[in-house]
Amino acid sequence: MLNWLMPKTSGPAEQVDVAEPDGQALAMEDGIVGRAVLLKQLADARKIIDKHQPDRMVVLGGDCLVDLAPFAYLNERYDGELAVLWIDSHPDVMTPNEFPHAHAMVLGNLMGEGDADFTQAVKRPIKPANVMYAGVHSLLANEVEVINRLGLRISGPAEIAQSSASVLQWLKDSGARHLAIHIDLDVLDATFFRSVLFAEPGIPDNQYDGVAQGRVTMATVIRLISDVSKVVDVVGLGIAEHLPWDALALKNMLEKLPLIGSPD
Repeated sequence: MLNWLMPKTSGPAEQVDVAEPDGQALAMEDGIVGRAVLLKQLADARKIIDKHQPDRMVVLGGDCLVDLAPFAYLNERYDGELAVLWIDSHPDVMTPNEFPHAHAMVLGNLMGEGDADFTQAVKRPIKPANVMYAGVHSLLANEVEVINRLGLRISGPAEIAQSSASVLQWLKDSGARHLAIHIDLDVLDATFFRSVLFAEPGIPDNQYDGVAQGRVTMATVIRLISDVSKVVDVVGLGIAEHLPWDALALKNMLEKLPLIGSPD
């Protein structure tokens, strides 16, 4: 589906293989669910990147962890001066002490923070001054501590809905010439875009109470990226957390129909 969604490109395309689900839950390993599997995927991604040694990359995933190897590589490629615009509802600076899923740790890892197995994949940590959030809101206490300690800038949903000015000012202040953009689709308001975690059909209304949910429109994201693309060289783009619930439901239905599926 991601290949179909992707506009045609002249560059090489690669796939990091992920094992098919077998119905068994991934094991908790030293505070992180599926640690060994994730580290293998991380190593496989880096091998693919090193084979091509690209100047720029587009990544389609997958959860937010898919951007760890590509953005780490790009910061090396651009001599530690890469800027990162993190378009997301969440800051992704957790550690295993607070949360067991590595997708919520990736930006911390890129800045050299967090679990050693993942930070060792980051040869040149991204400078905190070269990081900005767009769309983040409703922060948890531990997230506030990290953001304040590192001096990370935030432009919330209401601010970016009005203007790209704060992000453009950050780029000017940073002096960065090369930018990687991370887009977690859960930054989008699920009222208007349903292929996100929070729009899973049939879940209780209070399933994600206390968790920041998307408040940004697709039009705002497009405008923001268009604006920054005019003043900096975009060398990385990662799109994560696509959950096409309706397509999955239709696929499951088709598998149960006569002539095309295997009805019970």
